[in-house]
Amino acid sequence: MRDSWRHFASEFIGTFALVFVGSGSIMTARLTGNVAAGLVAAALAHGLILAVMVSALMRISGHFNPAVTLGFLVTRRIEVMMAALYIIAQVLGAVVAGYALKASFPAGIFAETRGGGLSVSLDLTGGQAFLLEAIGTFFLVFVIFGTAVDLRSPKLGGLAIGFTLSAVILAIGPLTGSALNPARAFGPAVATGIYEAQLLYWFAPITGGLAAALLYEFLFMQRPREPVDHGELKP
Repeated sequence: MRDSWRHFASEFIGTFALVFVGSGSIMTARLTGNVAAGLVAAALAHGLILAVMVSALMRISGHFNPAVTLGFLVTRRIEVMMAALYIIAQVLGAVVAGYALKASFPAGIFAETRGGGLSVSLDLTGGQAFLLEAIGTFFLVFVIFGTAVDLRSPKLGGLAIGFTLSAVILAIGPLTGSALNPARAFGPAVATGIYEAQLLYWFAPITGGLAAALLYEFLFMQRPREPVDHGELKP
């Protein structure tokens, strides 16, 4: 039971930090009028906080994202009940972060930026937005498996994972908000009561995350070398 609470607390804190810092950076950029640098600020804030929280908590969990947890589930790296615990903690952490932002930022800025929430550009079709979020999450989960799951991977902590999130935000942030994480989109939505594109922000990251997890697990994961007589016919 104690281990369950540790995992729950780790996922709650990590997701809370991601949503609070990520959304806060969006609101701060709008508050200071530094909109031109807002994209870079948001990319750095999201990437840095994810990198440090993954590094700090990866000994315990370090997912902070339902799409990541489901990727671990389909590759049988986490049990069903523990995966459910992770996702509940992630969603609660995101929602509490949304309300913490609402309580601590000026009401006008909170309303104007939808609590630092996400939106889809009117220039995109639904299919294009889905594809962008799915591809971005594919990159994120692929890097997680390549740097944190594979036992022969370079020991980079959360650095590569944070860099990946920052890079994807720079690439597609103005188009979809670059959630890559259902909890990241859901927390501010609950705090503001604006649930625009929530189905997209859940199903697209999960689709991309599952594809990346399965591909890395079954194609790229290092496995023991085949025996030299593999396939040899015995007399």
